[in-house]
Amino acid sequence: MRLDRNFVNGQFVEPSTDERIPVYNPATEALIAHVAGASKEDAVAAVNAAAAAQKGWRKLPSAERAVYMHRLADALSECAPAIGAALALESGKSVSDATNEAIYAGQITRYHAEWARRIEGEVIPSDSPDENLVLHREPIGVVACLIPFNFPVYTLMRKIAPALISGNTVVVRPSNNTPTSAFEIARAVEQAGLPAGVVNILTMSHAVAETVCTHPAVGMITLTGSVGAGRKVLEYCKANIAKPSLELGGKTPAIIEPDADLEKAARDLVASKTTHCGQLCTAIERVYVHESVHDRFLALLKQHMSAAKSGDRAEHPDRMGPLVNDASRRSIHAMVERAVAAGARIETGGALPDGKGFFYPATLLSNCRQDMEIIQEETFGPIMPVVKYSTLDEALGMANDHQFGLSSVLYTENYRTAMKVANNIEAGELYVNRTPADPYQGFHAGWKRSGLGGDDGKHGMLEFTQTRLVVMKY
Repeated sequence: MRLDRNFVNGQFVEPSTDERIPVYNPATEALIAHVAGASKEDAVAAVNAAAAAQKGWRKLPSAERAVYMHRLADALSECAPAIGAALALESGKSVSDATNEAIYAGQITRYHAEWARRIEGEVIPSDSPDENLVLHREPIGVVACLIPFNFPVYTLMRKIAPALISGNTVVVRPSNNTPTSAFEIARAVEQAGLPAGVVNILTMSHAVAETVCTHPAVGMITLTGSVGAGRKVLEYCKANIAKPSLELGGKTPAIIEPDADLEKAARDLVASKTTHCGQLCTAIERVYVHESVHDRFLALLKQHMSAAKSGDRAEHPDRMGPLVNDASRRSIHAMVERAVAAGARIETGGALPDGKGFFYPATLLSNCRQDMEIIQEETFGPIMPVVKYSTLDEALGMANDHQFGLSSVLYTENYRTAMKVANNIEAGELYVNRTPADPYQGFHAGWKRSGLGGDDGKHGMLEFTQTRLVVMKY
């Protein structure tokens, strides 16, 4: 049985307690590994190591930090098969998808390494003739990185790569559902020869995570997770007035206009909803269809949703995989049952399957209303509710009448419609005639309860910096 040890101060350390966190394959429910649960003392040691390493790391020219990061990107590429194999087992993804996620993690690491000579300050005009105002960009210090289960390899590097290039060091807490891939990444860090203490990776309980996040040396906490988890992080931030960066829930609306390419839109939406069993923050969560094409589009959705079959992707890589655990599956099924009780109609799916594995069928719901829970709350599963609308203004109103504002989608061939939605949608992203994919040179940031700050691109990198204004009289 695999046993992973925590990675602290440049080495894998022997467990200090008997606590072991079990890891299960969600497709088979088989126990696949144990990871050592960090103690509070382990957590403090990791933060102290990161704080000590940061003194030297921040003093390195950014171009030298980039050399280390390019080595890490190379190591991630070389280790991609091992990272992918671990991720596939713990997540239920196919080996191909999991390996590609590791390759993509290497690519975003290389992208952020290339910011080395582009982290710029500003020279600001002064009101005095014999004075210069110079604004510097500086690292924050130690960053606590809290990683989700759904894309744990990519998200881990999405956070630590910009943190490192800007001169910070990190303490990473991977999800307890998908931790083994994080320790494969730790082996890549070791192989790349990063200075000891720059990257620390530990699995831990919520109580130990609080010890990390409230340690006096932690100046920033970055999380991808639920709104509830975001509120908890904000509580942690109070201890040090630490900077939060939160990517939280999503409820992506898709607006289907009468002039849309309906076949393409239906294929795209179903692919978004069935990828990783709908466990994506930006997956399509509610579909608004113009009344003139509603019935035709619903039939297309039903055709494609019905064709999506579940299965163990180790044996059937083209099928839809499982949800993360049984609690998630039962919660989603209860939401579907409440939607039906409120008047929604099941077009396909909606039945809790028998047998091993945390599978749930692709489920299409029609006759939905804006006030239903299934429209208002994130499902994080393969559930697609459909609402009919009469005018674009009505669709925009319903899309914006929501607590979340992460991503949004529009299908239309009319540039006036696209510009109107682009200027009025209350979301951090709008994708026109395609579904969300988070380009790493963009900026992935949510409005409303979908988060604070954001990831990716120049602005995502600058999240990990703070400013110093130097006023120079001469």
